[in-house]
Amino acid sequence: MSPKPLAPLAKRLMKGVIALELLGVLGAYALFHRMNSSQDFRSTMNSTFPSILEVYYQSNEWAGIYGIRERDREVWASRRD
Repeated sequence: MSPKPLAPLAKRLMKGVIALELLGVLGAYALFHRMNSSQDFRSTMNSTFPSILEVYYQSNEWAGIYGIRERDREVWASRRD
């Protein structure tokens, strides 16, 4: 009996890897879109995952969009008072 070729297994694994990467990209985009459109969600992210929020702020600053971090801090400070 001859051994089975690995080509079908490799194709299935590659399709799985591509599907996982696509889900990761779509998830990252959905998270970015939600943070970009909701200051309340950014506040939630600040309390639960501050490092992810920092990446959001930095990516906007690298893109030339400034002032989001400062506006958020002003609004959050006024809510605490």
